[in-house]
Amino acid sequence: MLKTGIYVDAENIRMCGGYGMRYDVLVELAGSGNAALLRANSYVAEDRERTKDDAEYRHKLYRYHDVLRQCGFKVIKKFVKHFVDDEGILTTKANADMDLAIDALLQARNLDRIILLTGDSDFIRLILALQNMGCRVEVIAFKHVSQELKECADNFLSGYLIPGLLPFTTGGDHNRQRGIPINYNAERGFGFMRYYSMNAEGLLNAESVFFHCSKAPDANDALFLDSSNIFEFSIVQNSDNGRTEASDIRWLEV
Repeated sequence: MLKTGIYVDAENIRMCGGYGMRYDVLVELAGSGNAALLRANSYVAEDRERTKDDAEYRHKLYRYHDVLRQCGFKVIKKFVKHFVDDEGILTTKANADMDLAIDALLQARNLDRIILLTGDSDFIRLILALQNMGCRVEVIAFKHVSQELKECADNFLSGYLIPGLLPFTTGGDHNRQRGIPINYNAERGFGFMRYYSMNAEGLLNAESVFFHCSKAPDANDALFLDSSNIFEFSIVQNSDNGRTEASDIRWLEV
């Protein structure tokens, strides 16, 4: 059994493409297959001055915290600090990096695998330390992700590609997917979309589906030639040849 812990740098994730992330899907992913989720921590920011004076902010924030707890997360708050710098500029700060790092290091002795949600390069030293303790470290993030962080992790996965982790921006049918383009032939205008699906065993091996550029009216060859670009699409059966293919393809600007 793979003893697993999740550590979410919630403010980094929220500001870097992960707003609206489904924590229950994250728990499902972490506990699937032969894994057992032992720790789940989310590090959040709270502005105490706004909490006192702004009822709407307080209601939304505490409702958000309640959702995290219902999903099995321990909520660790970092209170926002306001200060004026030497030039008289008001600055706010609520950095939970140290809290997350210390908790992960202390709790790693009982874990085999750590899933870290952040795109912040400040966590590279933490990842190396956890790996030296024998833990496998997997990173999930959305956009503005440090390249060094990706390379340091045992595995990096874009949160956009995890089924159900974020709501779709286009369409609502159950065949809607997110994927990346591979093997695109610009001369002939076709390639394949690689995407993931998930079941009780966890993320399945990546699958590929044929696509033609005519099914993406707002995209161009340059976008399809870059495999870091993410697209939303539906999987349909072509009525002419019976082949399964991607349709209604939309580029996700991330």
